[in-house]
Amino acid sequence: MSTQSNSSANIKRITTHQLSAMKNRGEKIAMLTAYDYSMATLIDGAGIDIILVGDSASNVMAGHETTLPITLDQMIYHASSVVRAVKRAFVLVDIPFGYYQGNSSEALRSAIRIMKESGAHGVKVEGGEEIQESVKRIISAGVPVMGHLGLTPQSIYKFGTYSVRAKEQEEADKLTQDALLLQECGCFGVLFEKIPADLAAKITKQLSVPTIGIGAGAGTDGQVLVMHDMLGVTKDFNPRFLRRYADLESVVDQAVKNYIADVKATDFPNQAESY
Repeated sequence: MSTQSNSSANIKRITTHQLSAMKNRGEKIAMLTAYDYSMATLIDGAGIDIILVGDSASNVMAGHETTLPITLDQMIYHASSVVRAVKRAFVLVDIPFGYYQGNSSEALRSAIRIMKESGAHGVKVEGGEEIQESVKRIISAGVPVMGHLGLTPQSIYKFGTYSVRAKEQEEADKLTQDALLLQECGCFGVLFEKIPADLAAKITKQLSVPTIGIGAGAGTDGQVLVMHDMLGVTKDFNPRFLRRYADLESVVDQAVKNYIADVKATDFPNQAESY
């Protein structure tokens, strides 16, 4: 088990400037999702660099099959809860599906609402060339933007599958061009999801901004996982890239069973737990 390096551990507040510096000195960036105050408090206190308030809340918090149903108001609610907990981490928020594609004015309004109403530090959007006008307009207003390429869950019905992207040369070339374009537009970083490790490493070396990977190998500048997956809360999701660091499903199951047994046996509450 590795310990957090002194380089980032001593930073009082993570910013885009510090994330860039971490890339330049070869320090990996650790990123996890969070959607509520209590978990964000724990993750931030443990020293995470970036907390992503992901539209994966649609899946793990609301039970939807895809990320598409979650609304901007719901994302702002989750982001606000996280921001109130965070003292150190950079808080990044997904702009949900339908609030930035094809209309740069709406994209700007969505980003500004997230920043003003939640207090977040930046936003993340999926796509490359097709959303460049939205990206430019958001950045022109002073809002930090992270791009997201490869498997883009908001486009799941277009792809029709959650399989690895950019295995063919044409798509790999397009992804490379999009990554460079996002950097040119002013994105402070790019996230790669489920693409070949060698491709992610190659593009990472070409970019001056940090890259974050999920299912993209070890050659990116950092890694991200969904908190519920990493902690073993969700057991029915088993992609190759996922490493579980805890088994909370079993812990919670046993705790609840013990509680039920104690209540049924009138062992809880005992005299010391009563007034």
